[in-house]
Amino acid sequence: MRNLSIFYVLFALLTLSSCGETAKKDQEVVAEEKVSGEETSEENGVILFFGNSLTAGMGLDTEDAFPAIIQEKIDSLGLEYQVVNAGLSGETTAAGKNRISWVLNQDVAIFVLELGANDGLRGVPLEETRKNLQAIIDTVRAKNPETKIILTGMQIPPNMGKEYASGFSNIFPELAKTNDIYLVPFLLKDVGGNPELNQADGIHPTAAGQKILAANVWDILEPIVKNKVESSL
Repeated sequence: MRNLSIFYVLFALLTLSSCGETAKKDQEVVAEEKVSGEETSEENGVILFFGNSLTAGMGLDTEDAFPAIIQEKIDSLGLEYQVVNAGLSGETTAAGKNRISWVLNQDVAIFVLELGANDGLRGVPLEETRKNLQAIIDTVRAKNPETKIILTGMQIPPNMGKEYASGFSNIFPELAKTNDIYLVPFLLKDVGGNPELNQADGIHPTAAGQKILAANVWDILEPIVKNKVESSL
């Protein structure tokens, strides 16, 4: 990856620069409204993005966040899916595990799980992160075994030691294999560490960077949505 050393510095600041508690509470209200079911059509399959500031599109308009860009792709193809962005800045896997139940108050066709980065930066024990992600996956499947699940891979700098960093990055492909779910190998591929694709804080992707994140996810998501449409015909 380009500018890997810069990437390490930027990533180390990710949690510290996340929005404060007041801003996060505001986001929680918005997220709850989005998943309340009032804004979604029962005729459309719901694609739920569940993550942190990367999913929320921190520092950008909602329409510039990668879930909204994916909605545009879906609409351009005439596919009957509605994207719901349930991202919250500063979210950890533990916090995600605690709020997952009320997020799943509607049928979800495809669930995109983007959590873990903040755990790694805080040095959360790897087994705890793994268990929290597994609990989220289990909750989604308990709600609807037919929901397709996509897990987005993440990497962290070796601040906590190379062994920890390596173990952290391995969590995602291992969980994907164990649970037989889909995997985006690395969400920030071609974006992390590139100052031209990150905002002034040097951390969160610009609108151009979010387009690359959308492409990274779309590589995995596109065949899933198309196959589901074809199988329903």
